[in-house]
Amino acid sequence: MKRRDPGASAAWIKRLSSLRPELAVIGGTGFAEMFSEVVAEAQVPYNRIPGFPRAQVPGHSGELILGRLAGEPILVLAGRSHYYEGCSMSEVVFAVRVLAAFGVRSVLLTNAAGGINRRFRPGNFMVLEDHINLMGVNPLVGYTPNGLPAFVDLSRLYDPGLIRLLRRAARSSKLRLWSGVYIGVSGPSYETPAEIRAFAKLGADAVGMSTVPEAIAARQCGLKVAGLSCITNMASGIRSGPISHREVLETTRMVRKAARKLLFQFARLYGRYSQDSN
Repeated sequence: MKRRDPGASAAWIKRLSSLRPELAVIGGTGFAEMFSEVVAEAQVPYNRIPGFPRAQVPGHSGELILGRLAGEPILVLAGRSHYYEGCSMSEVVFAVRVLAAFGVRSVLLTNAAGGINRRFRPGNFMVLEDHINLMGVNPLVGYTPNGLPAFVDLSRLYDPGLIRLLRRAARSSKLRLWSGVYIGVSGPSYETPAEIRAFAKLGADAVGMSTVPEAIAARQCGLKVAGLSCITNMASGIRSGPISHREVLETTRMVRKAARKLLFQFARLYGRYSQDSN
């Protein structure tokens, strides 16, 4: 099977606009509506970008936006591919490798997650301080592009500087931002109560079906990584009643105004942070 070429995809995207953002955001389930304040210079569906896998899950619009947020250049990927869709891990992390080839230096990975920490409530936000990979596979297994290292240090995977920016952005938005550990599972079924009890004992605060592979691949590519979860529901056994994807989408719609403020402030602060870092 012919391998997709991140460099070729990045070159195609560069022809869309002269804008060269250092910051990219990957929007998780329901997050597409959070990017309405981005002033777009170019906006294209994934199926037009050479090599890009399609986002097929409801709540993922599947389009790339090049533009400005809070006056700062930004590249937005509204939607992602998931392992549970039958995608290979190389397909799941392909977009991250394209971002690195494009010249992005920092990536914010957003997701919808189930709350394990009993202090959480649906509609809360959590910045990722660390993660646990229980997906059963690592995206760095096998083919390693461009001689990148396979043995990647993940001791500080989520960048402390970007975490501080998210906390400052939350304060500016008058939004409470929790911190915690995200545990990644393959899905697509939701977890059993026994699994959630086990995850809590492992130290997890929230559970989801994405983000972990992208974060690992981003670090392999040398990108700074931040993660942001929207707690869309309480996990199985934490509360009574069934869990559904519809509930996840309804919660993200409920908090979209708060999320837009948070992302706006984060982009604004990142512009100053980037200048100071250079």
